[in-house]
Amino acid sequence: MPDKYRIPLIIQINRRFLRLFFRGVFSLLGKVKLHGMDKIPEFNRYIIAFNHVSLVEVPLIAAFWPTILEIIGAAAVWDRRGQALLARLYAGIQVKRTEFDRDVFTQIQKASESNRPLMISPEGGRSHTPGLRRGKPGVAYIVDQARIPVIPVAVIGNTMDFLSKGLRGEKPPIQMIVGDLFHLPPLTGRGKDRRNMRQQNTDIIMARIAELLPESYRGVYADYERILSGNPHLIN
Repeated sequence: MPDKYRIPLIIQINRRFLRLFFRGVFSLLGKVKLHGMDKIPEFNRYIIAFNHVSLVEVPLIAAFWPTILEIIGAAAVWDRRGQALLARLYAGIQVKRTEFDRDVFTQIQKASESNRPLMISPEGGRSHTPGLRRGKPGVAYIVDQARIPVIPVAVIGNTMDFLSKGLRGEKPPIQMIVGDLFHLPPLTGRGKDRRNMRQQNTDIIMARIAELLPESYRGVYADYERILSGNPHLIN
């Protein structure tokens, strides 16, 4: 299949450099532990969903994942001082949180069809504290449109003081835990029923992430076991 999703050569070079750079940074500042790496499939048509507490998770996962990821991020990041430089060097797919943009979903579809693994935060932004917030239904829409499975990834030790502790030489621990790949139920119905099912599917994704996290990180998904057992109406 021809590559329908073209990555400029300079971006390809930037991404390889940034992966090596951040591997070095995390290994220098902290004690990096990777769990479940054997669960990552050899094929690349999947989407990674992760808990988003701080600025730490995206470079950590992108650096230590065995293949280069296509990152889906909020368009606002490309305009933030500091973050914008890295975002432009790595590039990726920009999503406006408050708008439905069909071109963005077409771009995501092309990336997936070109055998590029995707990465997204279902929470839609940083929580700033370890507890999970309710996920946004957009991720379930993406999964349904692309017809791809999900890999939950949990990051522990990802609070903003990781950097300050690391610079003081404390070598704080940081863990990346890869969960089992799974498929969501196909979306059915129309209108409100379909919207509700998108939210329910997103809650399943978040529950899968919560399953990998310690209790203090689970937030509104503390009852993740009941969600995974088939009760979709636990989160308000």
